[in-house]
This record gives sequence, C-alpha cells and structure tokens, in this order.
Amino acid sequence: MPLPLLERAKEDGITFVLTPKKSRPDRLYKISLLQVEEPAWMRPLQQGEQYRFHFDMTKCIGCKCCVVACNEQNGNPSTINWRRVGEIEGGWYPNTKRFYLSMGCNHCLEPSCLLGCPVDAYSKDPVTGIVRHSADTCIGCQYCTWNCSYGVPQFSPERGVVGKCDMCYGRLQESQAPACVNACPESAIQIEIINTEQWRREYAASANAPGLPSADHSVSTTRVTLPAEMPPDTKKADIHRVRPEHPHWPLVVMTILTQLSVGAFANVWLRQAVGSSARLGLAAVASLLVGGMALAASTLHLGRPIHAYRALKMWKRSWLSREVLVFGLFSNVAFAYAALLALKIPGSLAAGALTTLLGIAGLTCTARIYMVRPRPAWNSNHTLLEFYLSAILLGSLFVRAIGVTNGRWTLMLVLASAAAQLLNQSLKFFRLVRSRSYERQASARLLSTTLVPLVLCRGALLICGGMLLPIYATGLSGMIAALLVSIAGEILGRYLFFVSVVPKNIALSYLSTSAEAA
Repeated sequence: MPLPLLERAKEDGITFVLTPKKSRPDRLYKISLLQVEEPAWMRPLQQGEQYRFHFDMTKCIGCKCCVVACNEQNGNPSTINWRRVGEIEGGWYPNTKRFYLSMGCNHCLEPSCLLGCPVDAYSKDPVTGIVRHSADTCIGCQYCTWNCSYGVPQFSPERGVVGKCDMCYGRLQESQAPACVNACPESAIQIEIINTEQWRREYAASANAPGLPSADHSVSTTRVTLPAEMPPDTKKADIHRVRPEHPHWPLVVMTILTQLSVGAFANVWLRQAVGSSARLGLAAVASLLVGGMALAASTLHLGRPIHAYRALKMWKRSWLSREVLVFGLFSNVAFAYAALLALKIPGSLAAGALTTLLGIAGLTCTARIYMVRPRPAWNSNHTLLEFYLSAILLGSLFVRAIGVTNGRWTLMLVLASAAAQLLNQSLKFFRLVRSRSYERQASARLLSTTLVPLVLCRGALLICGGMLLPIYATGLSGMIAALLVSIAGEILGRYLFFVSVVPKNIALSYLSTSAEAA
C-alpha cells in the first residue's frame, strides 16, 4: 500500500494488523485494515456530565510509565510529579500482597483548592468539569497545597508558582487521551464520563480505597476499581515513614511579629483606658514598626511577591484574602492611632479600640488559614488559642521592656498567658496521642521522638521567659531579657507547629528519596 494511502487510513482511525504469510513467515506479510470504534469518552458531554479518571488497581504493575509520560508532557523535573504511584500492602506473612495506586488530580466536584485560593487561580471548566490552574494568576502562596487532602497541587520553587494535573486539557480538546492514559501498558488508567449528581450518591462506595484519604468534603470524582478480595490489614506501605514538614520560616517570623504587634497595641490601649500616659506614644510607634516588619516578612513566603496585592481578590471565601484585608486595615488604623498618641490629639482612645478589634480579627483570620481538614494537627481550637496567647505574652512583655508599665496587673497577665500557653501545648499533645486519626498520631510521634529535644527546649524557654525572668529579674535589662527569651521560645514553638504537622495524602512508595515530590 502506498505511504500516502497509509497515512490517510491512519487519520481516519484505521489500524494496521500485520500477519505473516504461511508460505514465507519471515519475509512476506499481508495488511488487513480494521475500523476501530471511538472510546466512549469522545462523545459530546451532556448537561450535568464531566470527565473523570478511572483507575483499575487490578491491572497496575507499578511501572510508573504514567509518571514519566506526565512529566514529559508538562515539562516538569523529576522532583515534581503531578501523577504519582504509591504502594499499599496487606496480609500477614507469608500470605502478603502488594498493590499499586496511580493518582493524578481527582477533579473534585467541590474542589478545596479552588475554594481556598486567594487569587482565584483555579477554575472548574463548565464544559468538561476539569479543575484547571492558571500559572499566570498564581502568586505562589501555596495555600492550595494545604487545602487538598490528596496533595495534588505542588509548588515549583524555580517557577514560583503551583502546578497540577489538568487531565491534559489541550490533548482532550484535540480528542486525544491524556499522556498517562496513553503511556500505561496495562490500560489501568482510563477516562470516563459521569453524571455528577449520580456520582454524588455513589461517591463513598466508588472513590475510596486503601492508601487514599477518607471521603473528603471536596468529593473526588476518580473511580477506583479494587481487587475482588483485598487482604486483611491493607494500608499504606510508607505508613511508618514520618518525617518533618517544611518549616516555612517567613511564616514563622510573620506570625510571631504580627502577634507581638497586636498584643502590644492592645496593652497600650488598655493602659490608656485606665488613665496611664507614660511612653504610650513611643510604645505605639514601636509596635507599628514591628507590625510593618511582619507584613514585609509575609511576602517572602510567596513565589511571586511582586503580585502580593492580588491576595485581596477573594476575601468573600478565602481566609488568606481576609487576613490580608484585615491586617491591611489594622496597619492603617494603627498608624493613625500611633500618630494621635504621639501628638496627643483627642480621639486616640477610640482609634485604639478599633486597632485592638482589628488586631484580634486579624489573628482569628490567621488561625483559620491553618485550621483546615487536610492538616488534622492544625485543625483544632488549640491553634486559635496558641495565637491569642502568643499575642498576650509577647505584647505584654514588649510594653514592659519599653517602660510603659511595670505594674502588678501586667506581671499577672504575663504569668497567666505563659502558664496557659504551656497548658495549651500539653493538652494539644495529649489529644494528638489519644486521637484515632493516623495523621494526629503521627504528629505526636514526631513530637515525642525526632523533635523531642526541641519540644523540651521550647518548654524551658517558655517557663524561663514567661515566668522566672518576669518574677526575679529586675530593671530594664531583666525585662528585655525576658522579652528576648520569650520571643525565642515562641519562634521555636511556631517552628514546631509547622514541621510537626502530618498532612493527609495518598500512599507513596515504600522506598523513597528526598528528591521525590511529597
């Protein structure tokens, strides 16, 4: 058959089956043309339908061809995998079995990455239902990576933005299957069309699988076909491999300085309300400078800090946007309050009350950013209380160090907040230990093994800076020492806050390296 005719037949969806001729099996062949039916997913989508992945665990052999194909298609380095292959195992020796779990984005019906994004970089395509991400809009805040229970969005330090699987949207537009589907030698990954309302009713039975987070509020659409008989005690192969998370140092500094600033302004306003005027203007100006340093530090966490202003966009639904908005208002009102105090202009007391209220609202927004379901150790009122107590402790010590007050009531406030912080951290640890959640238990394991020297040091700094030094140290140098020791203790506590959290995620390989995407 001439080559042009072969090419035309190929474009028309005709495949070529070459079979050897009986008389000359080593040389002569005949060509038969077979018309191939289009896959079911190629038909036009109807109202209320969308695409989804179907993964058949009974077929997957763990070759990771899908991972390689995905990286090549999207130009990702080996350290970033938008599709990952995990391992699960079960049974008891010698009757044990291991299975593989290939997962990309689940293109959820209620995607938590979309709901939490402060810049509206995510969108759910109205025709295909695919959850897409705009790298041009993204500022690299990484909030979506905390909101997704499956760990799908991944941050690229080189690009400064987050990226994720979009089911090879461009290929689908040209009626081509995604790269992972084409690359799988066992056809373990397929594309399907589903009715979204019907899927909501069947979600719990068809989307859950060992090695995946339990049914999530985002409603994953990926259908998983499990083996007919799963062995007992089937779980993640990497379940015993728990390691500290990234510390996010800019956020450590930002949250501590922000809480110090809010607590200091609250103390200044309280002193003014009871009739004191000693060095209030100086304390307010110093607190304002600390708040400015905190806001500057926050931009260092962003992959694209030049676009930080975009974070105001989604204040109606994103706690990160609300934090930026409220602290923006706080800084402006605090500036006016400091100016009124320094110049002794009437009306400063009302400005101080508004500053304090905005500061408390800002701390609440900050805590709510971390109180998300995919981070179980953060998702409790202990987080909110920890932030409030840090503000009270550091703010009170700050105004004492400046010389605003050295009264008994301020000392009692310092001692009470330090004791409450110590109690809050202890109760949080005991609740992590007693929890039935794997992630919370794993966080407790980190705190009681790998991180235990830092935990003990944090407790010692809290007792020393928040209790012993305020009582026994005298003079300005003693107050400054108490402040510095307490700041060091709170910074260490916030470091532990970030590194000890164990996120919900899919199973990873039994053997992994630090170069693999989390």
